[in-house]
Amino acid sequence: MTTSRPPGHGDVRAYDWIAHHRDNRGGKEAVRDLGTGRSFTYAELDARIDAMAAHLGSLGIGRGDRVAVLAHNGVEYFDIQFACARTGAICVLLNWRLTVSELEYIIGDSSPKLLVHDTEFVANAAELQRRCDIASTLEIVGGAPDSAYEQALSAAAEQPVQRVALTHDDVVTIMYTSGTTGLPKGAMITHGMNFWNCVNLGIPAGIGLDTVHLNVLPLFHTGGLNCYSNPVLHAGGTVVLLRQFDPGETLRVLDDPDQGITHFFAVPAPYQFMMQHPDFTTTDLSRLRIAGVGGAPCALTIMETWMERGVLLSQGFGMTETSPAAIFLDPGDALRKIGSTGKALLHTELRIVNDDGIDCAPDEVGELWVAGPHITPGYWNKPEATASAFEGRWLKTGDAARVDDEGFVYI
Repeated sequence: MTTSRPPGHGDVRAYDWIAHHRDNRGGKEAVRDLGTGRSFTYAELDARIDAMAAHLGSLGIGRGDRVAVLAHNGVEYFDIQFACARTGAICVLLNWRLTVSELEYIIGDSSPKLLVHDTEFVANAAELQRRCDIASTLEIVGGAPDSAYEQALSAAAEQPVQRVALTHDDVVTIMYTSGTTGLPKGAMITHGMNFWNCVNLGIPAGIGLDTVHLNVLPLFHTGGLNCYSNPVLHAGGTVVLLRQFDPGETLRVLDDPDQGITHFFAVPAPYQFMMQHPDFTTTDLSRLRIAGVGGAPCALTIMETWMERGVLLSQGFGMTETSPAAIFLDPGDALRKIGSTGKALLHTELRIVNDDGIDCAPDEVGELWVAGPHITPGYWNKPEATASAFEGRWLKTGDAARVDDEGFVYI
């Protein structure tokens, strides 16, 4: 049996979503940053991305170089992610919940040339720069025009951008995942993975030009960035950002007709916190078309409570290595198939195999394997971990699962 990585897609060009929307709907709102009270059209977001790309170039950061981000939610994540996509650099997303020592390992493994950080994390950034070989840092101060970050964008606004021709095989992001044991591993996220995740999620979630998605999950995590923020920007919709999750504030935004939220995604805990909030029973949820839930099993009481408010939660399964969507449960099946995460998405293949690598019979428990164009090529600087994670083109998730006679998967 082989242990090679899945086949690549190196002949497929990586396209620039934001530039496309700039040319076709430049005046449409792309990002609404509630944390700073700012709003950006696609033309404005495109200009910020170009300015950040030029700033990276001025620092000598180009193809293959890494840029780390240590920040709460804000438009800056999109500035940097798409600037990296234009220049061939790689965005390393850091979990701000980690200690300096934990971050030191990740910085040491990924070796970024630039660390962009919130003012809240200025001490951590200084300590990381002292301990690690980081050439430059850049501070974000909540959108303040005189902050180092905004000044850097202003200074680079008229500078030329050295765009690089990239393919679906080129890495654009590294997301570190601890898994169950050992040191964190940096899952490499390619342009192709991002594209196919947008396709996989966009169809069942009904993401389009009129989508207005409220994101409360941290953008350093695949759930925040890719469920559904990136797919919404790919489709030309609007992403609304809260700096951090707060149950009362989230309900207020969902209730506000001027915000017009149509899509929402969270792990089960925020749904539970919101339904325990005194404003839950009076919040108008009628504009929500899709409320996705994943990352952990969702208790029946949560699903039933939200259903009583007219919201059928859409469950699914994924992981950082699958970018992340792999399985989706249609809301119409939520109560009929309690406990199921759904069926494979359009461009996803699933197997459940026994210890001998043989496919299991219906309702027989085995290990879930996943294949498709949205699967990671492997882990940064970890060839042995990469080899052990794959069986040919199949990613071995390590999750025990079974499938019933209708094809619904249970983790």
